[in-house]
Amino acid sequence: MAPALTAQAPTAPHELGAKLSHEAPKHIYPDGIKTSGQHPPLYDQLRPYEDFPKEITGPTVWNVEDYKGHPEQWTHIFSDAEVKEISDTADAFIKSGTPLTGISQENFRLEDFAQFLNVLRKELIDGKGFILFKGLPVQEWGNHKSAVAYMGLGTHLGYFVSQNAHGHVLGHVKDLGEDSNAIERVRIYRTNARQYFHADDADLVGLLCIAKALEGGESDLVSSHAVWNDLQTNNPDVARTLTEPIWYFDRKGEKSVDEEDWIKTSVFYLEKGDNPRVYSKWDPYYIRSLARFSDAGLIPPLSDAQQHATTVLEKTCQRLSLHMILDVGDIQFLSNNHILHARTAYKDYAPPAPRRHLMRLWLSTPEEEGGWKLPFHDSAEKKRGGIQVNDNPPVAPLDAE
Repeated sequence: MAPALTAQAPTAPHELGAKLSHEAPKHIYPDGIKTSGQHPPLYDQLRPYEDFPKEITGPTVWNVEDYKGHPEQWTHIFSDAEVKEISDTADAFIKSGTPLTGISQENFRLEDFAQFLNVLRKELIDGKGFILFKGLPVQEWGNHKSAVAYMGLGTHLGYFVSQNAHGHVLGHVKDLGEDSNAIERVRIYRTNARQYFHADDADLVGLLCIAKALEGGESDLVSSHAVWNDLQTNNPDVARTLTEPIWYFDRKGEKSVDEEDWIKTSVFYLEKGDNPRVYSKWDPYYIRSLARFSDAGLIPPLSDAQQHATTVLEKTCQRLSLHMILDVGDIQFLSNNHILHARTAYKDYAPPAPRRHLMRLWLSTPEEEGGWKLPFHDSAEKKRGGIQVNDNPPVAPLDAE
């Protein structure tokens, strides 16, 4: 049995008398559903390394050589008819006066393109896990209509979850001049620094390019299942370490009352039930920012084995990754369950040119709608995952703040 599987763990919310419910007051949450938020796993449902597959097979395992130089396999260029349908639907939504936080499939109906999105949703969840859309006329539409169209598309793939303590369900990846070295309190997406391979706290993530950088800011992604197979072949000791629930992830202060400042968890998990798939949850910035707690003796520092695993994991991701460039009007959607993604550092144009700007969505795909069966107490919730602080309401700002 892996170390720490029997260690004392914090009490999970479902054991504190919290009743699981998809319902929340609509005067706070327009769709009546509250983001569940970050939680530790159900430790008794975590499986030891010996239960993990030696090799993963299937469509979630892809080789970069299969896609490198063949963008037609992962790119969809919006047709004129598709743009018109999206545009008309966005205009109708804006005319209705419904707040952006209240957008849903019901009030953003796409009679034709919805069929494509239904197929795409399955491909993101259970297939190769990513797509690049091209050609949304964001410069013509402006931020408001672009946000409506983008979030409207998102409603056909999953449920919006909050991305930070402020309740942003429409996020903005933009350099706000914050110190990227202050990783104990700064979210890297608010800087121009490199982002190492990671997964976000939601089943799916979307990025819409509103403005590009002068240089850099390019995207890389990798099948975490291909990474797992490589680790099992070349670094099985690292694979074992990554399955052990010995990893502490920093909340960076984005927590509700009475919650701990960190989450103790694994990097690779197995789904619940029969024929479980391998799920990954990782962000090196969130494990390297914990010195203030380990120095105080509240949690252990990273061991030599963990430091080694961190280095090997990043190098393996880099070696197996697909490089992708987002142009203005492009949308990237990908799975966080079996894809890890990264971003190169970037430099913006000098003022008055606009800074690099991506609108971001975090989307939940719950079990009852085909989502993965995760070893977390909120796996069956509509809006599982995300970052929810107390009862902060969802907001959808049209630019970074």
